[in-house]
Amino acid sequence: MRAVTDTLGDSTSRPAASAKLAMLIAALSAVGPFAVDTYLPSLPEMARMLGVSQLAVQQSLTAYMVPFALMSLWHGAISDALGRRRVVLWGSALFGVASILCAFATSIEWLIALRALQGMVAGAGMVVGRAIVRDLLDGPEAQRMMAHVNMAFAVAPAVAPIIGGWLHHWFGWESVFWFLGAYAGGIWLFCRNLLPETLPVERRTSLRPRALFVGYLQVLGSGRFLAHGVASTCNFLAIFVYIVSAPVFLMTHLGVGETDFLWLFGPTTAGMLVGAWLSGRLAHRLSGRSTIWIGYGIMGVAAVANVAMNSAGDVALPWAVVPFPLYTIGMSMTFPSLTLLALDLFPERRGMAASCQSFIQTTGSAVTAAVLAPLLWGATRSLALGGAALTCAGFAGFLLFRSMRAPSVTPTRASSAG
Repeated sequence: MRAVTDTLGDSTSRPAASAKLAMLIAALSAVGPFAVDTYLPSLPEMARMLGVSQLAVQQSLTAYMVPFALMSLWHGAISDALGRRRVVLWGSALFGVASILCAFATSIEWLIALRALQGMVAGAGMVVGRAIVRDLLDGPEAQRMMAHVNMAFAVAPAVAPIIGGWLHHWFGWESVFWFLGAYAGGIWLFCRNLLPETLPVERRTSLRPRALFVGYLQVLGSGRFLAHGVASTCNFLAIFVYIVSAPVFLMTHLGVGETDFLWLFGPTTAGMLVGAWLSGRLAHRLSGRSTIWIGYGIMGVAAVANVAMNSAGDVALPWAVVPFPLYTIGMSMTFPSLTLLALDLFPERRGMAASCQSFIQTTGSAVTAAVLAPLLWGATRSLALGGAALTCAGFAGFLLFRSMRAPSVTPTRASSAG
């Protein structure tokens, strides 16, 4: 923790420095959920206003996620070469401009193009933020910081659709994108004034094509890293399939209105907060791997309960959302340790490892939004079965990760996840 206080200022106490860093990283990480979730309540109205089907408007989510995934490969590598702070500031500024331009979209083609522009820069904060935590902290302190970030980050998916629903209700769907632009502007000011540079010049890597090729080949050629990517991605996709299906799941199957998305996002966020809190509390008591095992046990119980409940017949509120907080408790418990395990596989290329980690997760999210969710959202039972299958895939990835030998990389710091 000394590195945090030294970086954020000698006059800052250790708890205050820790809280400030957590707020900074959480604010950066929340850009992604806000960009995805805030406009979900507006999708039906946007389809009517732009004269297209709701599925066509849904593809604007895919248009955002595909560039997000591709550029996520670069954000971390660029920050490894140019420094963390510069990448974060440029990404925040460009996201704000793209968001404001989305408010002026008059056709689906315009909207899709601008959402793609948003996606190109939105991941900078999330990717680089993970590397910043690992730049400054080791061991249980790193796990605890990631848990604290996850607690703050968990609020975004719950708040975003509520804000978006009421903005849409009061001012129309365009106001959602004005809000995203204002949020990005606030983040830029916040980071400009408070975010330190955490990667010294002497630790930076080259942007030469050959050096980048070797680095990506090392990271993405690691079977252990890819197995980890399957685990962490599928854990998230099991709940994400409900998030992107929210308009159909809530408004069609459960009969709620555009301002009632809290029925889904409230319980899932509560579970994420509890899980992150538990992960932080357990950081000095259990190894990271032990926490992951407990998390998977909780996720498995929730997935089985969800399938059983939806197979028994039509479900209604509030029972339809009861398994979600239990699942996200388990998911959120596994997140900090899984993230740190992946970054510690490549201690000299943590930015690039964070980029590849984000790329795998975002690619899975894009496929889920474009293909899997539309296939499953026709019935609540199919959504439950799809979520359970993704949970099983995540657990299989973790088992594969554990069974494989670590790559021959000389670490510069002690493993942080046990």
